[in-house]
Amino acid sequence: MENQTLRKTLKPIHLWSIAVGMVISGQYFGWNYGFSEGGVIGMTIASLLVTVFFACFIFSYAELSTSIPNAGGPSAYAARAMGPFGGYAAGIACLLEFVFAPPAIAVSTGAYVHFLVPAVSPVWVTTGVFVLFIVINMVGMKGAALIELVATVIALVGLALFYTAGLPHVSLDRLVPAEASPTTMGGVLAAVPFAIWFFLAIEGGAMAAEEVENPKRDIPRGFISGIVTLAAATVLTLLVTAGLGGGEGAPADYPLPQALSNVYDEGNWTVVAVTVIGLVGLIASLHGIIIGYSRQTYALSRAGYLPKFLSRLNRRGVPVWGLIIPGAIGVVCAGSAAFASALIELAVFGAVLMYCLSMISLFILRFKEPKLERPFRVAFPVVPAVALALGLLFLFCVVRYSMLVKTMPVLGVNVPLWAVVAAIYAAAFLYYAVKGRHSVTADRAVIAEQPLVQNR
Repeated sequence: MENQTLRKTLKPIHLWSIAVGMVISGQYFGWNYGFSEGGVIGMTIASLLVTVFFACFIFSYAELSTSIPNAGGPSAYAARAMGPFGGYAAGIACLLEFVFAPPAIAVSTGAYVHFLVPAVSPVWVTTGVFVLFIVINMVGMKGAALIELVATVIALVGLALFYTAGLPHVSLDRLVPAEASPTTMGGVLAAVPFAIWFFLAIEGGAMAAEEVENPKRDIPRGFISGIVTLAAATVLTLLVTAGLGGGEGAPADYPLPQALSNVYDEGNWTVVAVTVIGLVGLIASLHGIIIGYSRQTYALSRAGYLPKFLSRLNRRGVPVWGLIIPGAIGVVCAGSAAFASALIELAVFGAVLMYCLSMISLFILRFKEPKLERPFRVAFPVVPAVALALGLLFLFCVVRYSMLVKTMPVLGVNVPLWAVVAAIYAAAFLYYAVKGRHSVTADRAVIAEQPLVQNR
């Protein structure tokens, strides 16, 4: 296991910043596509359902992540509960989320810059920012976490400015439009994939579990403070954006500045400030999710699920190839800004599938290993049962209203999203059948015996 040990350098404030920072861009873009699906009322109902789900999920996830503090996160939990193949399936779902979310965020970063400076090409900004933060992540986790903390705090200040400037101008007529079509259950369910974007990737903090100084105590603190922060932000962001008319017309990749410009001039300092700080929020999430996918790739490689070279660490303890290879895929996707919505939906599909597998793992482990040390115990079975039931509903929503009906361009051809997912899983399972299952260790040193990584 030479050169395969991550360094323990993180405290609760860092975990909070990683968990919130991975998600914070979801407040600044992406979720507003749900207005087109369910209208303001439908999107509001979908967002409330999603908030309940994530509150239940994150409490349940805190039990898993403190019981099995492993960089593989969901793949480690599923492997322990359901065996190596279960861990592999959960790991691929997690990679689907963490590989497709960054290019979607990078696309919006380019759109925000283009909003500020129309002469700048959003495509060049998109790819340039992505490459820059792959390079920045080479500095090591402690430096990366400090960058994430600063960016997250600045992004929250930007949201506070947006709320302060927008709340006095919120219109009840825009929140409950008289001329709007009646809200239907189909509209609510179709809006769910975009409402999930408000919280998507909060679970990524668990992938830094091996780098937390005291995971049994600090992981619950980081996760719970994170979900409280994001739940409050979600309610206010949706209320203010819709109340300023942000739910009308075609969705933009910069919904907060767009909504503010309905009551202030585009050149007003408030609009410009929210746009600039919004860029910091997008960068916080891009940076945080790059941390997440590199640790997930590292853990899957270390367990034997993926080629071993992906778990090699540099002198700073960074999984370099686990950072570069998925990043290269993301850069290619980010280079085409035409399908940001499709990237969001692919990431959401991977996330929801992983959420369901994680909750199933929790139930199995409760019965399979009742004596497993659980430093944090969720209110069982009610809270994880609510999370699993809503997770399965959301998985249906994503398949029914996204995967089966929407497309994305691949080599100039519009390909159904379900076909993209099917191709990814077919390739993954073929690799597992031919190579992976023969080399899988299921990360036994960590999953089976769960020793904590020692300080170095």
